[in-house]
Amino acid sequence: MIIIPARLKSSRFSEKILVPINGIPMCIYTALNASKVDEVVIATDSEQVCELAKEYNIKAVLTSQNHESGTERLAECVDILELNDDEIIINLQADEPLFEKENLIKFKEFCLKFKDEFFMASCYTIKDNPSDENTVKVVLDTKQNAIYFSRAAIPFDRDKKGVSYNHHLGIYAYTAKSLKEFISLKSNLEHIEKLEQLRAIENGKIIKMCEINTKSFGIDTKADYERLLGVLNA
Repeated sequence: MIIIPARLKSSRFSEKILVPINGIPMCIYTALNASKVDEVVIATDSEQVCELAKEYNIKAVLTSQNHESGTERLAECVDILELNDDEIIINLQADEPLFEKENLIKFKEFCLKFKDEFFMASCYTIKDNPSDENTVKVVLDTKQNAIYFSRAAIPFDRDKKGVSYNHHLGIYAYTAKSLKEFISLKSNLEHIEKLEQLRAIENGKIIKMCEINTKSFGIDTKADYERLLGVLNA
């Protein structure tokens, strides 16, 4: 199952999940794309989003407005739906409307293949430059498990030999059971780097990473939205 957490308010881009993409609100556009791969549910704090979802025959669950993260919203949705502990949940962000169907299929198959080996799973793509601090990098071990995530350029290229960087993509998978455990964990690293996935790493949990090639990018600002429209109209 794919669950899309959709919080209406956004500090950097007000109500961004409602901006139109080819006449369709962004959160609905993302959900319709994901529905080509698996059952989709939108977990939202907005009755307006729930009503929009009905118009497009997308299932939506109204959750609390007090959650501090999309993961907490996801966990409440799992409880409301009364999902089995072994159900695999893919967490796709509402502001990733360009995430390709082919990559969703690849990630789903990856999760099914390795479901007995990970606490969480996620994706990355390889690039030759670290980009800026808004781009999260991940270092992997030889089994494609995450060692650490950071906004810094890791690994540090001390000898200037030229290295490739694994850019983390904000799509996750858990079982319903591991998701419930995740939100109960504590982490100091998470608060330092402002990266929620470090909560699992700091508590010794395995995050299995799937490599994909993607042109998708998150819509965090109005500039991102303008870029998105440019891509769609190219």
